[in-house]
Order: sequence, then C-alpha cells, then structure tokens
Amino acid sequence: MGLLVLLLGLVFASMYVYRYFFITQLPRESVFHCSVLYEDSLYSPFKGQLELHEDVKIYIEENYEQINVPVPQFGGSDPADIIHDFQRGLTAYHDITLDKCYVIELNTTIVMPPRNLWELLVNVKKGTYLPQTYIIQEEMIATEHVNDMEQLGSFIYHLCSGKETYRLKRRSVRRRISRREAGNCHRIRHFENTFVVETVICKKL
Repeated sequence: MGLLVLLLGLVFASMYVYRYFFITQLPRESVFHCSVLYEDSLYSPFKGQLELHEDVKIYIEENYEQINVPVPQFGGSDPADIIHDFQRGLTAYHDITLDKCYVIELNTTIVMPPRNLWELLVNVKKGTYLPQTYIIQEEMIATEHVNDMEQLGSFIYHLCSGKETYRLKRRSVRRRISRREAGNCHRIRHFENTFVVETVICKKL
C-alpha cells in the first residue's frame, strides 16, 4: 500500500511539473523569422539551392498560425499572408499581388499544428534540425465566391475582410516534378512543415 501511494504521488507530481512549468514556458504567441534553403531544378536549374524567407506567428492557446511570405528574391511566386485556423479547420491565403483571398479546408497532412510547428522552428533556430530541401506541390482551383465572411471565423475574417474571397477545391498533392503553364495560375511558396510547399491556385476554367 505504501508503494502504491508513493507511485501515485510521483504521477501527480509529474503532472504538476508538466502543467505548471513546461506548458507555462510555451509562449502564448511566438514569432519566428525563417530562412529555408531548398532545391527547384525547374526554376533554377543551374543556380543550386533557392532561399525562402517568411515570418511565422504561432498562437498556441488560440490554436492557429499566421505566416507572412514577403516578395521573393526570384520569380514564379507571389507574396502572401496565410492563416491556418485549427479550431475551425480552415486555411486562408491572401495573395498580396492579386489582393484576393482564398479559403479551403485545412490540410493537416501538410500543415503542422501550432505546438508541433513551434517545436520544429525552435529546433531549426537552435541548429539541431535542418529542414528537407525538396518541395511539395499542391494544386487548387478557385470555385464559388464567399459572401458570408463571418462564417470563416474572426482570424480569417480579419485577414480577408474587404477583399474578394473565393473557395478553393484541392486537385492534387505531390512532389514537384512538372511546371504548369502560368497563364491562369498563381503560386505561393511557404514553409509550414519539414519541407517547402508550393500552393498553386488556378482560376476556374
């Protein structure tokens, strides 16, 4: 009986330490400036690796992430603001070049949740982990216009209010192996996992 009481005491003590010391050290909001090297032979066949810059804000308690991708140093990609709202299961892309918003269901197979992304970026910053150099491409097509912005939640509403906003439909996700014609498509490159993602958004034909 004494041993059982001792074990229970250790369990509760461990829970207390985790809750009040480890969790409280995770900031309510974390801001990271990311610089990631990756390879793209289609856009840069002779220049070696390209560099992607972005600013990431992680809100652990509110369960969402905000990513700002500035004007890239190379062609073929648009600057953008991105929100991943894990509470509502939605992602919004604000293409700054077009000044339009696009909304789609959150793809949790690609986008890391806030706590996991926070841990990844901390390890990258400390130099204990290096991101992968390959690029994943996801193709989407714009569908209907969104009229009721409030249904998207306060975070996405704040990002997209006053802008033309459209729903997206996902067509495919794959390793980037081909270069589509750019006439009706725009690309946003961003980092939200261990690899770079190129989101290709095309107009409805």
